[in-house]
Amino acid sequence: MSVSRKKVVLVTGANGEMGQGLIRMIADRWPDYAIVGLDIRELDEGLGRYCASKIVGDVLDDRLLERLVSEYEIHAILHLAALLSTRAEFTPETAHTVNVGGTLNLLKLAVEQSRWHGRPVKFLLPSSIAVYGLPDLETKAAFKNIAEYQWNFPTTMYGCNKLYAEHLGRYYSRHYRQLAVEEDKHGVDFRSIRFPGLISAFTVPHGGTSDYGPEMIHSAAQNLDYECFVRGDTRIPFMAMPDAIDAILRLLEAPAENLSQPVYNISAYNPSAEDFYRKISKSFPSCSVSFRPDLRRQAIVDSWPDSVDDSRARMDWGHDPHFDFERTFEEYLLPNIRKLYAS
Repeated sequence: MSVSRKKVVLVTGANGEMGQGLIRMIADRWPDYAIVGLDIRELDEGLGRYCASKIVGDVLDDRLLERLVSEYEIHAILHLAALLSTRAEFTPETAHTVNVGGTLNLLKLAVEQSRWHGRPVKFLLPSSIAVYGLPDLETKAAFKNIAEYQWNFPTTMYGCNKLYAEHLGRYYSRHYRQLAVEEDKHGVDFRSIRFPGLISAFTVPHGGTSDYGPEMIHSAAQNLDYECFVRGDTRIPFMAMPDAIDAILRLLEAPAENLSQPVYNISAYNPSAEDFYRKISKSFPSCSVSFRPDLRRQAIVDSWPDSVDDSRARMDWGHDPHFDFERTFEEYLLPNIRKLYAS
């Protein structure tokens, strides 16, 4: 059967680690769906066996999106493509164009597709704890386990973009063209996760303001000195990448009637930067880490909560991370990082 006649899952930002992990898991768990991978760079050769089609292109390219509408029957969109937090602060207008404009384009594509095949298109948007904005450390200390609706006052362009994209998704899902003469019965089944800092054993992090923990780990494994850009007492939520990928599929597979809200917090653990160093130094005793806060980046991280309330995700769709802080190191990071740098 040709791809154009099969149900399709579109994955943007497919070449990133999260994209590649999701594509492999979707191929295993959703065998009735063909996968179309989209990225601005040539997709990894290893994805060829999983993707029915690999497309190099930009989510801002209207002609490309028109082609997708005409060629494929898209039933789910996993929109992972984004300009991340640190880079977004250097080019905020570009970040807004990519992060908001790209999301809006794909939501419109989802509406068009739903009209063609007569059912809502599932739309998954990874969001971020960057949507939060606590005004000072005293407030941060006073407010623990922050819920999704609290302190939504982002201080970065990336956080603003993600918060607005969440609202766009909610609008397209619940209120799209609400004054139209004829009710649009189809549309978008929008679902979003506010991710904490993500820790990967395979990808050297770049572009994220929460990357000090992962950067410290990869530097230690390579016997490189690392200058941490936040204070040792800095604390925000984190999660291992495999749990993040699992969470996306759990949310996508959950029945719509089980979901009480479109956007969910998730978390696994919330170590301090000093906790990272202590843990790393046990496995890499010769590692050298100094704490020299970059005051501007420190201020951004200080505006994020040190813990979030993810009870709704656990209740509604079974969020249950496999890796706590200890297991992340012992079972995921150390074996894989040692293999990575040994080769």
